[in-house]
Amino acid sequence: MTPDKLFDLMRKRRSIRRYRPDPISHETIKRLLEAAVWAPSAHNRQPWRFAVITASDVKKRLATAMGDRLRADRTHDSDPSDAVERDVQRSYNRITNAPVLIVVCLSLIDMDQYSDSRRAAAERIMAIQSVSMASQDLLLMAHALGLGACWMCAPLFCADTVREALSLPEDWEAQALITLGLPADEGKPRQREMHLHKSIFFLDDNEQR
Repeated sequence: MTPDKLFDLMRKRRSIRRYRPDPISHETIKRLLEAAVWAPSAHNRQPWRFAVITASDVKKRLATAMGDRLRADRTHDSDPSDAVERDVQRSYNRITNAPVLIVVCLSLIDMDQYSDSRRAAAERIMAIQSVSMASQDLLLMAHALGLGACWMCAPLFCADTVREALSLPEDWEAQALITLGLPADEGKPRQREMHLHKSIFFLDDNEQR
């Protein structure tokens, strides 16, 4: 693949939230996960874990559990009940209408252990960054294969709920939920800040700019 084609792939990827009902083959899902695990990782410990869900009853169980937690949190914030229920229903629909769910998890079991909080926190962040890079690989491969996908961070607010709903191992900590399927639309147009001087700080031999 040429650099231009790679850039075009990255630039044209969209977050897709509506899918056709067509199932996705196990071979395709396996290819996505193989792409994910080729991401770089801290110490090459590969702290990512993936729970793949295609069963309708499991999707509903997860969506209901996450919705209950969302409702409880929003009610605790004294948000209007009608707005809360709209959010709960929207979340439920997004999760249950996707042909495939991939819960991206973090495990610290193989990471280095430190007695002090400073290094322990740094090690955890390194693992989180590793999982994020694996997720990006997966999203790019999905787009390259003509699939739609959306990265949802909601599990960060209820990692214990996700673990319990799916009976995941104790060391698996949900970081994201990727919905996946054949796209029913092209997604929303997106923009990126193109004024690089606002987000990049150069230090070179000529000048600081």
